[in-house]
Amino acid sequence: MKLKTKLKMLSDFRKVWMCAILALSCMAMTNAQTVSGTVTADGQPLPGATVIVKGTTKGTTTDFDGNFSINAEASNTLSISYVGYSSKEVLVGNQTQINVSLEEDNKLDEVVIIGYGTQRKSDLTGSVSSVSAEDITAVPVARVDQALQGRAAGVQVTQTSGAPGAGTSIRVRGGNSITGSNQPLWVIDGIIVGTNFNLNNINSNDIKSIEILKDASSIAIYGSRGANGVILVTTKNGANIGGGKPQVNVGVYTSMQLVPERPKYLSQAEQIAYTNEDARFRGVAEPFPGNPSDYPDNDFFDLLLNPTPIYNADVSIAGASENGNVNYYNSLNFFDQDGLIENSGIKKFIFRSNIEFKLSDKLKSGFRVNYSRLNQKNGVVGYGGLLNILPTQPVFNDDGTYSGFNDVIGAPFNNPVATAKLDTDQTTTSNMLGTIYLEYSPIENLIIRSTFNPEINNWKRNEFTSSQRPDLTVVGETGNARLTGLSSFGWNNENTIQYTKDFGKDHSVTVLGGLSFQKTSFESFENQAFGITTDATSFNNLALGTDPTRNIVGSDFESNQIESLFGRINYSYKDKYLLTLVGRRDGSSVFAPGNKYNFFPSVAGAWKISEEAFMENQNVFQDLKLRASWGKSGNQAIDPYSTLSLYEEANTTLNGVQQPGVTLGRPANPDLIWETTSSFDIALEASLFRGKVFAEFNYYRKQTNDILLDVAIPRQTGFTSQLQNVGSLENKGWEFLVNSTNISNANFRWNTTLTLSSNKNKVLDLGGQEFIDVVVDQIVGAGNLRLIVGESAPVFTGANYLGTWKSQAEIDASGLNPGSQIVGGPRFENLNGDTTISNEDYVVLGSPFPDLIYGFENNFSYKNFDLNIYFQGTVGNEVYNLRTRGNFWTRGENPKFSEIADRWTPDNQTSDIPRAGHDGFSNVVPSSYDVEDGSHLRLKTATLTYNFPVDKIGLKGIKAMSIYASGTNLLLISDFKLIDPETSRFGNDGLGNIAQGFSNGEYPNAQVLTLGVNVTF
Repeated sequence: MKLKTKLKMLSDFRKVWMCAILALSCMAMTNAQTVSGTVTADGQPLPGATVIVKGTTKGTTTDFDGNFSINAEASNTLSISYVGYSSKEVLVGNQTQINVSLEEDNKLDEVVIIGYGTQRKSDLTGSVSSVSAEDITAVPVARVDQALQGRAAGVQVTQTSGAPGAGTSIRVRGGNSITGSNQPLWVIDGIIVGTNFNLNNINSNDIKSIEILKDASSIAIYGSRGANGVILVTTKNGANIGGGKPQVNVGVYTSMQLVPERPKYLSQAEQIAYTNEDARFRGVAEPFPGNPSDYPDNDFFDLLLNPTPIYNADVSIAGASENGNVNYYNSLNFFDQDGLIENSGIKKFIFRSNIEFKLSDKLKSGFRVNYSRLNQKNGVVGYGGLLNILPTQPVFNDDGTYSGFNDVIGAPFNNPVATAKLDTDQTTTSNMLGTIYLEYSPIENLIIRSTFNPEINNWKRNEFTSSQRPDLTVVGETGNARLTGLSSFGWNNENTIQYTKDFGKDHSVTVLGGLSFQKTSFESFENQAFGITTDATSFNNLALGTDPTRNIVGSDFESNQIESLFGRINYSYKDKYLLTLVGRRDGSSVFAPGNKYNFFPSVAGAWKISEEAFMENQNVFQDLKLRASWGKSGNQAIDPYSTLSLYEEANTTLNGVQQPGVTLGRPANPDLIWETTSSFDIALEASLFRGKVFAEFNYYRKQTNDILLDVAIPRQTGFTSQLQNVGSLENKGWEFLVNSTNISNANFRWNTTLTLSSNKNKVLDLGGQEFIDVVVDQIVGAGNLRLIVGESAPVFTGANYLGTWKSQAEIDASGLNPGSQIVGGPRFENLNGDTTISNEDYVVLGSPFPDLIYGFENNFSYKNFDLNIYFQGTVGNEVYNLRTRGNFWTRGENPKFSEIADRWTPDNQTSDIPRAGHDGFSNVVPSSYDVEDGSHLRLKTATLTYNFPVDKIGLKGIKAMSIYASGTNLLLISDFKLIDPETSRFGNDGLGNIAQGFSNGEYPNAQVLTLGVNVTF
């Protein structure tokens, strides 16, 4: 064929192609039409309702009168939605006017995230609590776990400290372990990040929703790691946003943290009088022989605590292509919080990018990346330490140098003002969390998905104790520096295949199968140098340490792997009777051969009672569902290599010369296995009065067996104890949730949410032992915390405090050793009638677990104003006040609670507060006076928002704008001496795993006032 002929044919083809395109365009233009309408609810217009052409990103919102206008084709379907109302879909056809009335939202129609998938809440057979993005961002929080407090029934969230960046202790339906962790498993965008993931790495504003899986049916899919509950975090994407154009959101707020109320102590003059009285009674010289005005009256709280700011800025860009084949969400976050105490605070830089691609009708792909950089000043001065300093202690010497000696006790004094200025304690953390996935649907209803999820974490802590610190210089000591670090790399590969099939009109089955692999490796180091005589290089030159005998050099490596095979079957008959079967087989490297694998099954069923014929002629229940589940889940509970024997350093002497060596420090136990929790759950869910009220009630019981405990073994083995699976405990309780729309019209809307829950925890077995003492205070020793068969795990124990001895005759009649008792001294109940108060006289004094946990939220909307008020609290829990020993019982060298002013004296012999100086004679033991009621009510947040009517005031280019004022921790009602009973002295891991409810004067939770603005372009 000649070239000219080819060119002519190509030209003709181009003409035909252009004509075809023109014809199709004309047809499209012909079919396209302008559709107008009004969206209402209860006869009133709904301004701000969303109208979208289904399957596209084309959309609009209704104006103040509920009106909208949009271009659509006859074959298109319009999707109309509004927060708090059920969505509706309408086929356009030949309609040019479409009016829609929305009904109150039916909570059972919500789609929730479950393990490896999604489901309508009405189809759930398991117990899942949902927290929306609106709940999370209702108040500015530094960490997402702080936003969960009181919002999910059955979930107890306790702030361990008010320090910047501090975490929480979370218990989902109680604690299941004694030795292992009780924290829930966190899963972020399908990535299993574990129980100890640093939630400072995640920006709360990036979160779309949170689901908390609580019962066996929902958590069994996570097998050996799900026993403590699973928290699923889903971040935002750009689907259905922007209509082909990027949507930009900017949020900025600034906060002021106010110094909270502090415990009440004796005044300077009262303290001087007590200290002198104490000294006289003990027969030593009075520390303060002059007038109170002769001595300092320093308030170390005022010197070191000040109102401090918080700054936060968020920018996100989200959207989708016009055809919807690509959607994206990218964000940047900067957060800067100064601590109330000088030299504490945190700065966070977080970047996220979520991008999804529809490569074809059958193939999808995407990736999500979250990178964070945290710079934290850990605080070198503890709030509790300030409670131990007498106001008479000078800050400076007469020559202007820092004071470093305490004349009252004749010992060096760690001057907190100097320490805050001179010492350093900083942590730098970088974290990269990512996922990439490929999803393929070769045929209809079949989905094959594979994800790869890497995580890289680097953590480094720099500590420097200044050589100029006065308590060191007074004893001729020099400075020291310590560097510790941890780096880890982990990856997780999840592969699932899911098939959904309807059989006839009555049967529907969804089958899911999966294979998972996960590996994580950790490397750590520790270096510490002593004898540093200069502050010039701080922690940056450990070679300056001049005392090599004390220097520390160490490193460590750890690795673990898990492989899993899992499956789930969801069956529905007539959309009335639901059945779910789940099974997961896990294999873990932390166990010895023969015990590496275990299987965790569950079964659940649900009955949609409202679908039955006998429910047709009633107007109360829109939906009513009864569900029940049973199953098993696990907790690895041990660290890698725990089944192996452990060698420890043990030097010896050979020919008069010391030689390094090692010895067995721990016996091996290859028989260790998973702790296993079996649980039963039954629940009733109801949507009432046309969806205006949604209520849910759950009852559950779960038992954990094979709990790991250190068990005494014969000394002939060379050891005193061995870690074994011998214990068991039980949790049972109930949960109640009600969500109601009280008033709803065009101008005013009022919603209320109430959550109530109660959990009872009981030890069933301790390997044959009746009780185990847990030592939390080396001064007190054993006795104030116990694990007792038949009681909660744990309970506070001690002697009952009966007041003071009023006469010597009382002491003589008691049978107690008179040498350890004194008139005006403390009197404890002697249960066994011997001559001393000992462990045998101790009784159960309380438990850290509440009888009731509650949250109460009200949302009001009036025209352009929104008001959110949220209360939360507990009833019936106790707190062990570790400060009572030093600030109530002991000598005058410690500040005393204000109640000591009414102590026993010869002129006040009816007082039940012990006399000054009694501890020189009395044996002070853990007692009922140390245990206080931890019940409290907190106004957690109150937020007032104004939403600008951008269309009416002519703000072109701005889609939405709001300004808000918020307050956090505005009100606290509590009788606790240290003010805030929400505390955890030992954190949420290690000893803190079991030793909950202890307070030692932790960093306070500040009152926070916030002003912010959000703008959408």
